[in-house]
Amino acid sequence: MIPYGRQSISEEDIKVVVDVLHSDYLTQGPVVPQFEEAVCMQTASSYGVAVNSGTSALHIACLALGLRAGDILWTSPITFVATANCALYCGATVDFVDIDPYTFNMSIAALETKLQQAKKTRTLPKIVIPVHLCGLSCDMEAIAGLSKKYGFRVIEDACHAIGGRYKKHPIGSCQFSDITVFSFHPVKIITTAEGGMAVTNNKDLAVQMRLYRNHGITRDLDQMTHSPDGPWYYQQIELGYNYRMTDIQAALGISQLEKINKFVKRRQAIAFQYNQLLSDLPLLPQFNPDTCYSSRHLYVIRIQTEKVKKARLQIFQEMRDEGIGVNLHYIPVHTQPYYQEMGFKNGDFPEAEQYYAEAISLPLYPDLKNEQVVHVAKTLRNVIN
Repeated sequence: MIPYGRQSISEEDIKVVVDVLHSDYLTQGPVVPQFEEAVCMQTASSYGVAVNSGTSALHIACLALGLRAGDILWTSPITFVATANCALYCGATVDFVDIDPYTFNMSIAALETKLQQAKKTRTLPKIVIPVHLCGLSCDMEAIAGLSKKYGFRVIEDACHAIGGRYKKHPIGSCQFSDITVFSFHPVKIITTAEGGMAVTNNKDLAVQMRLYRNHGITRDLDQMTHSPDGPWYYQQIELGYNYRMTDIQAALGISQLEKINKFVKRRQAIAFQYNQLLSDLPLLPQFNPDTCYSSRHLYVIRIQTEKVKKARLQIFQEMRDEGIGVNLHYIPVHTQPYYQEMGFKNGDFPEAEQYYAEAISLPLYPDLKNEQVVHVAKTLRNVIN
């Protein structure tokens, strides 16, 4: 079976992990700060806060921006559930903004219309989380402009997107947002096995996020309520969590980061190859504007069902039967039972639901060989025809 995605691990990656295993620190050592600094260099951001997952990064980002009960957070319905769940962890309310049918990202027109309506009903969001689906940046300059007009904060969910660019800015530069969040799950652009990071240019936000990832505990004298009792002393000044990344994970991340440009270039080449091989089929790939350089985490196609005799489910299953591990990203969050119990229903976000009815993710990862790409495309052609 050709999987839809997989990690690319080298002997050098293994060596740096083994080196940490032989060192004095497996966690809370020097390697995590080194990884944070390396990601900041990659993204042209000022502060990095490494954590044990992209979900944890989303959570501490919301906490640092003061999201709490009574507040509202908006995001895209086409994302993994973690993007919405992070608001619920804070006691806030979640709502969604429909997608653009071509980029599959949050629709700027839908966002502006929803903001205009929310202003009238005094239900404006405190935070908006645009999701860079498949590694393609949302139109962040437009979103930043709306944030100034309507007074909300912005967290970029860039869990798919490290290594990409928007208007010549590295994704993660936070030129148009308060915080950007990455995931380092094995199928992502680079991996730390599990792990994530939040980056920001705001020192105060970084300080808060570091508190939240480590039980709300500080050893910083400037943050304490009184002088320490001794060199062992620490204080809990927030209700935090154990969201720390280990030095083992960070070492792998540093090694992987050195290959990020190679990884993204290969992903771009595979996507280009798919575009050429599938151009005459009744498929709609993700539109990539000239302002964006996608990291190509996923290659999603939409089956133009009115032009194909088979249902999407049949195409999906036949591809799997042929050894092609296609997948689907994502089920609209508002259609999940947990969210429907909150009052969301089918029909609320029609573009997202139509996308879901048509989408399939084809295999895409750096070690995918050219002949395998050809095989995937040929198999899809045969299945459709």
